[in-house]
Amino acid sequence: MRVKLFALLSAAVLFVLAAVPASASVEGHTYLALGDSVAFGYSPLLNHSSALNFVGYPEIAAASLGMQDVNASCPGETTGGFISLTNGADYLCLGYRHFFPLHVNYSTSQLDFAIAYLLTHHDVRVITMDIGANDVFKAGCTTTECIGAVLAGIEANLHYIYSQIRNVAHYHHALVTLTYYSLSYDLASAAQTQALNAPIIAATRAFGGTVASGFEAFQGPALAAGGSSCAAGLLIVLQVTPTLVCDVHPTPLGRDLLAAAVVNAVAHS
Repeated sequence: MRVKLFALLSAAVLFVLAAVPASASVEGHTYLALGDSVAFGYSPLLNHSSALNFVGYPEIAAASLGMQDVNASCPGETTGGFISLTNGADYLCLGYRHFFPLHVNYSTSQLDFAIAYLLTHHDVRVITMDIGANDVFKAGCTTTECIGAVLAGIEANLHYIYSQIRNVAHYHHALVTLTYYSLSYDLASAAQTQALNAPIIAATRAFGGTVASGFEAFQGPALAAGGSSCAAGLLIVLQVTPTLVCDVHPTPLGRDLLAAAVVNAVAHS
């Protein structure tokens, strides 16, 4: 039954990716991917010595859109670390960059790289972003007040980031933010993920961006598997017995569902 579900999901994703044609306004242009390990295509099971071993949703979406992708994402990136390398807001990105290569080699903050790239490459027609979860991981909140402060910080940082992209880099084409999927779609877990996504959505819309729903991309398959994104085959399996345990990062199937959400958002941006 599980194999049949995977096959049906894979076929559905391929249909969506093939069915949405590349717009004449983006085809042949550049897609700049920003964000964290989800965009990077991170997996704890792969050899970290080459970034070519990791394929994220931007690579899949760009191919479907007929675009060249430049993937500047960094595993462990926070919204604060995205802005500055020296403000103490980094979670794991700086450590990863010290030991392992990224898809794109740069020595600045991710925001500084993005601005410099946009100012010198005027063929960018799509930017995607997913970021914010590592802010929560870094904070390790246990109180409502702490969580509220972290979420407010995510929104404030994204407002700054998007204002820089729009007003300093003068980028006025498609800006798509991918929201986070839930590891589990029980009411409590789903509500926590939606709370994280809320400031991300608000900041995106404030700067004329489009939201690609990673939450909805995983929701249907997860609910069909009892509410678990892990059981649905959307998350990387770390252990099968005695109980099924998954990493937080998507499998190729999960990645492709996220790519389909991005492609759909670009088509409607």
